[in-house]
Amino acid sequence: MHNGGVNSPTVARDSAPTCRLFDLESIGAGLVFADSLGELAQALAASGSVGTAVVQAPPGTGKTTLVPPLLANIAASVASGDEGPRIVVTQPRRVAARSAARRLAALDGSRLGDRVGYTVRGESKTSPGTLIEFVTPGILLRRLLADPGLEATSAVILDEVHERGLETDLLLGMLIEVRELRDDLTLVAMSATLDAPRFASLIGKHDGGGPAPVVDCPSALHPLTVDWAPAAGPRMDGRGVTRAFLDHVADTAAASYTDTLAADPDIDALVFVPGAWEVSYVASRLRARRASRVPDAEVLELHGQASPAEQDRAVSGRNPGDPPRIIVSTALAESSLTVPGVRLVIDSGLSRELRRDSNRGMSGLVTVSCSRASAEQRAGRAARQGPGRVVRCYEQKAFAAAPAHPTPEIASADLTGAALVLACWGSPGGRGLALPDAPPQAAMDEAIEVLRELGAISPDGLATELGKTLARIPADPRLARALLDGAATVGHRTAAEAVALVAGDQRAPGADLTRLLATLRTSKDPAARRWAEDVRRLEAIARQETSAVAPSPPTPASSSSPASAAEALGFVVALAFPDRVARRVPGTGPERYLLSSGTRAGLPSGSPLARHEWLAVAEVSRAGGRDAAGTGAVIRSAAPVAADTAEAAASHLLLDTVEAEFTQGRVTARRERRLGAIVLSSTPVRPSQDEGRAAVARALAKEGLGTIGWSTAADSLRRRLALLHRELGAPWPDVSEPALLARLDTWLAPELEALAGGAGTNGIHLTEPLQRLLPWPEAARLGELAPEWLEVPSGSRVRIDYPDVADDGGRPVVAVKLQECFGWAESPRVAGGRVPVLFHLLSPARRPLAVTDDLASFWSGPYAQVRAEMRGRYPKHPWPEDPWTAPATAKTKRKM
Repeated sequence: MHNGGVNSPTVARDSAPTCRLFDLESIGAGLVFADSLGELAQALAASGSVGTAVVQAPPGTGKTTLVPPLLANIAASVASGDEGPRIVVTQPRRVAARSAARRLAALDGSRLGDRVGYTVRGESKTSPGTLIEFVTPGILLRRLLADPGLEATSAVILDEVHERGLETDLLLGMLIEVRELRDDLTLVAMSATLDAPRFASLIGKHDGGGPAPVVDCPSALHPLTVDWAPAAGPRMDGRGVTRAFLDHVADTAAASYTDTLAADPDIDALVFVPGAWEVSYVASRLRARRASRVPDAEVLELHGQASPAEQDRAVSGRNPGDPPRIIVSTALAESSLTVPGVRLVIDSGLSRELRRDSNRGMSGLVTVSCSRASAEQRAGRAARQGPGRVVRCYEQKAFAAAPAHPTPEIASADLTGAALVLACWGSPGGRGLALPDAPPQAAMDEAIEVLRELGAISPDGLATELGKTLARIPADPRLARALLDGAATVGHRTAAEAVALVAGDQRAPGADLTRLLATLRTSKDPAARRWAEDVRRLEAIARQETSAVAPSPPTPASSSSPASAAEALGFVVALAFPDRVARRVPGTGPERYLLSSGTRAGLPSGSPLARHEWLAVAEVSRAGGRDAAGTGAVIRSAAPVAADTAEAAASHLLLDTVEAEFTQGRVTARRERRLGAIVLSSTPVRPSQDEGRAAVARALAKEGLGTIGWSTAADSLRRRLALLHRELGAPWPDVSEPALLARLDTWLAPELEALAGGAGTNGIHLTEPLQRLLPWPEAARLGELAPEWLEVPSGSRVRIDYPDVADDGGRPVVAVKLQECFGWAESPRVAGGRVPVLFHLLSPARRPLAVTDDLASFWSGPYAQVRAEMRGRYPKHPWPEDPWTAPATAKTKRKM
């Protein structure tokens, strides 16, 4: 093995653990990445110091097992003293951190927590002599904020950077800055995909040179057979993943595993479905069929809500004599874990990803087709230890249509927590930080606004003392503030229970958080134990940090604290998410609610919360079908609150305003008391002149001058002025809608004042206001340049119809009976002779016979054909052969 001289003989077992280097040859036995250790060691060495590198190695090659001890050996070779500096390795999931630490400790022959340990939320197995520590990204983020130099850390390894988790992206940018001050800090990013050059360029660009070196490793995969077994029906409908599809996945898994066991009884299977509920459903389906289909298999569940013991059991290898296993998992087992013994993978092709709906101001996990990269990662699980097989329960064309890579969390997640981290770090909004992708500006602006409302950041965007306190609490900043504020009203324990409940990943039945809380308080299952531990931890934090917040938290007006445990829960939830306080919409059924943000959302069908008037909503997401009650959004978790409790928690959203509007030709007003978008009360009042004026202005801006109404005379004058402006220009005024609206004070001020004071539009005519725009002395020629009437040879006065104001090429039209124009040779013109009048020559029944602006040409040509067609149809009217000499008349022959 080429190890670049970083390995050394093993020291006696009774010596101090920190004095002994890791035996890379023993640890790396059988791992493909062992052959790349020397290349990595050389890439990191530079003039006696260590630097940066990117490791690109497929899952199963051993990079997670071998790179940390290599860096520990390098650090020990340059360190002084008995104890070597610590190597910190991030893993995107708690189960992966525990599993990686346990495996490395076992290969090292040391006790977990001595030389190799881990720290995850609520659990730590380390000691002063720990050399390698596996942590989740959130743990390292909080350490960085507390100790920006990471003085006790020699190297940081960011594993699985290709997953593009938000916290890992932030860590990458922050650690690049740390290296600008500490060139002795080794930074290694590890990726399982071809994204490695991108990260190498990012790290190297800010490291004073070219891209960081990339150490590649060949794939460890054995031959892989890919089969396709699409279901007959759709995978998803308006309510999520269909039960029929999950049945198909379970049946496919049972049938495929039965066939596989016949060939090799030592093979385990791994089934991928999107979420914890689907895991439990498919697992129960497999257990129900175990007797007939898979008689000896043990069915295990692997997801974030499982207990640490259950998770560890699922990812551990099978002992001799143990039955074969079918492990049903979420994407948790996709890339950051190696599950020994798996040679068969059944893939639903679905995953849960964070999505933010900026229009509704909400975010959450949604079920989507997994990316092609994820599908390949899943399939690769079957071929790590020998020839394998993957069965994809969807069509090949769906695979081809899937995105190439997962969507980076920074592009789709709620950025409030990230924005607080950046503010504490001194890079508000990510400014100046080397991130793989810049955060979306709109989402970041919303997050910063939330932090301002919480009092977490100052006007310059940097964190306040309160903001730094909130950043120390392992929860969303809104929940952290609710923990501190709520503790003063409902008590530390109750506030901690509420925050742990909302921050956890348990699903509330029927969206009812009170029912979930009651279950967790009395249950002994792993989820309840984990929740209880979170409560104890948050309660201790609340007692320690309460002094950091203002001494006067919002309190319901009716009492010093909410009346019941359910309302106490609702109060804390409302403190965290005041924009999600919701009231039932009258007259729309018991399941539809309006949130204070303005979003309408529905409860799941049959939810016990439907009878409550007010709810404090913890989670709302986009959805269709019955669960959304026809609103397009569904409430996933909520607790009931009383009206005064809701108002106290969201007091900054309370508004008492007079809302004036101009409708049906008159200004009316109502005094409204609102909680955000929720109207609490509405009473008719008389508007002030200013309120009326604003209402009229809003109506005109939205609906135009047609709101007042154009009389026939006003419309005619406007059309005449428009033609003159078009043909002659200034000083004839522009009377288009935008121009008139821009000059309201010039020509409509008295009428606007009358409307604002309560007058109706029926008493207002726009002819006189328009006349105020006439230019003087040119206005004296209006009748000459744009006459209203035209006298024809018969003596009749016919109205001239001028073109619409918006018609740039329109012509003035005169519609007149043909007989009234006999002998008229020269067509009249308007606008100083610039525009010929267009004649619509009509039959005695006033139907069009001809359209012309050249009467002389008409009489000399087309008239003969018109006469031939019409004289028999209208014999009582004159149709002379010679129209030039015939008298023009509006009468019949007899009357003539």
